[in-house]
Amino acid sequence: MHILIKIHPSISIAKLMQDVKSNSSKFINESNWYPYKFSWQNWYGCFSYAESQIQNVMNYIKNQKVHHKQNNFKDEYLDVLKKFKIDFDERYLFE
Repeated sequence: MHILIKIHPSISIAKLMQDVKSNSSKFINESNWYPYKFSWQNWYGCFSYAESQIQNVMNYIKNQKVHHKQNNFKDEYLDVLKKFKIDFDERYLFE
């Protein structure tokens, strides 16, 4: 899932993600959308973008369903890390 959120710098991304995950899990489970208990995976990725790139990000999110038919999540995530020159140790990705 991709979401675009604009937050104040004083808000912790970890706290925001905790709230998004817990509230959405609660909503999904109380709505009985699935015959099993829904829960999010433990990890997430977070990237910042310049204001001038927001429309590109929104277009990407709108087309993610089509995009993910061509690229799996793991390959896409690794490509983004490399594109933005983010150091990572693959041992700690995708537990």
